Amino acid sequence: MNKTTRLLGFFIIFAVILTACNLPSGDPEDVNATAAAQTLEALLSATPSISTTTPTVPATITLIPSPAFTSTPVPTATPNCPLAQFVTDVTIPDGTIMTPGQTFTKKWRLRNTSACAWNGYSLVFDSGDSMNGPASKPIGVINPGQEVDLEVNLTAPNSPGNYRGYWRIVTNTNVLVPIVNGYQGRSFYVDIKVQAPPTVTNTSAPSSTTITLDNIAGESGQVRSDGTVLGPPNTGDIESNAAAQAFFSFNMSSIPAGATITKVVVNFSSYDTLGNPWSLADGCLRAYVQNYGTLDAGDFFPGDPTSAVIRWCGAAELSSVFEDSGMKAVVQSAVGSSRLQLRVQFRAPTTSSNGIADMIRFGTVKLIITYQ
Repeated sequence: MNKTTRLLGFFIIFAVILTACNLPSGDPEDVNATAAAQTLEALLSATPSISTTTPTVPATITLIPSPAFTSTPVPTATPNCPLAQFVTDVTIPDGTIMTPGQTFTKKWRLRNTSACAWNGYSLVFDSGDSMNGPASKPIGVINPGQEVDLEVNLTAPNSPGNYRGYWRIVTNTNVLVPIVNGYQGRSFYVDIKVQAPPTVTNTSAPSSTTITLDNIAGESGQVRSDGTVLGPPNTGDIESNAAAQAFFSFNMSSIPAGATITKVVVNFSSYDTLGNPWSLADGCLRAYVQNYGTLDAGDFFPGDPTSAVIRWCGAAELSSVFEDSGMKAVVQSAVGSSRLQLRVQFRAPTTSSNGIADMIRFGTVKLIITYQ
């Protein structure tokens, strides 16, 4: 809008005002004129004012879009399946020493710590040294919270060294079961040390030899209280009431010098009797050591002897064959000698003075000797 236009507007407004002032105020036409003047004033006020100033350009406003909200569901807890926990080594602790090729059974204890049962799971070899174990072994149904002992039969390698084999559990779809407290959270293992057996020194007992020594007939016999010397080794008394003592000689030359006597069995069971020899003295027959050389009358022992080696009180005892420790000591003391000689008699008095022969008549007597 220019300056001419503005001046024209002012003149029109001025003319209207003058006209209005000349109209009578009470006439209806005056009222109409007044209304017209008001209408014109309103139109003029609605006309934009003329300005020579440059309008201010408002700053550009960048609108920030409202965030778009989406409905995100709240996560819900789900069972942790599958899952296991290593509990302990039941057998073969880590570092157990084995000999080359030794067989053994390794057993681990694990717990099903998941919320689902193990069904169709397997124990499988994973890595390391298999030690001739199976590639896999089925596991029975294991319910949540239940423990199970898993075992495999293994064989130690033949070469000395340290060996370790890793094992794991897989599902029936071959999914690896995580192992809490396991190796790298996935497996468990057997760990052994193979050592060659130490050189064994032969400490076995020396071999034993057993021999039987029979009394020597030509050096055995009897000597009576009346000085009589006879060949058969009899003991007791005779009709004349003379007492008799029996003598036995054994050849020790077959036992090497330095031998150790480990056992002596006495066998005097070859005999017969006259009368009732067990009624003599105290009823017990005894054997004594006596090295007599050539048997003669001077070998008769007249007193009440002591230090008997063996005693038989009755026919049952004399008929038995038995091991005797006292006789073992006697034979040991005679090792290295050529002879072992014994005197066998009833204690004094050795006669009943009844005019009847009460006598034991020996055949061959034996000493069964074991030595090393």
